[in-house]
Amino acid sequence: MELNTIKDTFDRVAKKQKLSSSKAQEVIDQISREIEQALVRIRSLQNLDQKSILTELKTKLKEIAPLGQLEGLQKELNAILSKYPKLLEKSFNPDISKAYRNVDFDIHTVNQIIASHFYRQGLFDLGDCFINEAGEPEAAGMKTPFLELYQILAAMRERNLELALNWAATNRDKLKQTGSDVELKLHRLQFVEILQKGNRDEALKYARTFLAPFASTHLNEIQKLMACLLWAGRLDSSPYSELLSPTHWDTLTDELTRQFCYLLGQSHESPLSVTIAAGVQGLPTLLKLMSVMMGKMQEWQTMKQLPVPVDLDREFQFHSIFVCPVSREQASEENPPMLMSCGHVLCKQSIMKMSKSSTRPFKCPYCPMEVDATHCRQLHF
Repeated sequence: MELNTIKDTFDRVAKKQKLSSSKAQEVIDQISREIEQALVRIRSLQNLDQKSILTELKTKLKEIAPLGQLEGLQKELNAILSKYPKLLEKSFNPDISKAYRNVDFDIHTVNQIIASHFYRQGLFDLGDCFINEAGEPEAAGMKTPFLELYQILAAMRERNLELALNWAATNRDKLKQTGSDVELKLHRLQFVEILQKGNRDEALKYARTFLAPFASTHLNEIQKLMACLLWAGRLDSSPYSELLSPTHWDTLTDELTRQFCYLLGQSHESPLSVTIAAGVQGLPTLLKLMSVMMGKMQEWQTMKQLPVPVDLDREFQFHSIFVCPVSREQASEENPPMLMSCGHVLCKQSIMKMSKSSTRPFKCPYCPMEVDATHCRQLHF
């Protein structure tokens, strides 16, 4: 892809520039050493003819040929630098409007996506300003949950888990339905924090209150944490020092964010960011196509399907058609895909058959989890 070509060229330019700078510094250091050595000799041998020392220095500097070396390095760098702007100019056509098509947009939906993006990024003032100027007051409802999320994450950065634990406790049933163990991981971090401070009795009390309920499903994890009680205040020198790694906090912060968005019915990544990133990758192909179809604008505007493939990375590849893995039938308006509490997806009719018309729970055909048909959520496709 063109963007990969640009990146490879940029990497070559950066590598050449680094090499040029390194070699130039070597030449300068060599010249500096020769001059310093000459000065030392002049100072220590005052009766010696200084002129002969300077003549010898001149000869050595001539052998080094600093100007020749530096000029050669600079020429090589200039050669590759001169090609890079030409590649950029060729790859980035400033008139991207040629790839535009007259598509009817739902402005209301687009405004909500933009407002949601600002709130997702924690740009709450900007989001408020946008919905006021766009006249979308109902979009303000998206602010509250993301404001809560950023408050939780800010507290976690300060090693304060109170807000995160409160959120996990409030959403305990929903997290269980998705098979998430975020609450246990939060309690584990809190337990380790207490134990590392040397408060063995407090840590034991905390474990009995908050970790015990998880013993039936995470016994090995709980037993490992109980063994840590023997190393209160010196966990960093114990066989369990890995529990103190900051990566646990980073990983859990990301997992909590994903679960938070999932329970909101939102994707972890901003739809606006994903759309723009995919558009950037696909734009060069569209511009090339338009350069071929310059005299066929009417055909371009009415085209139902592109005549050429648009290669995108795997992260931007989605199935536009869902086929139920149980019935082998394609999803439809009457038989839509349904997201089960375990995270797997089946068509509605398959779920109804397996649950005897939603009157009893059934086992997911892909995992051991029991599923209640009434808790399944319809997906839009």
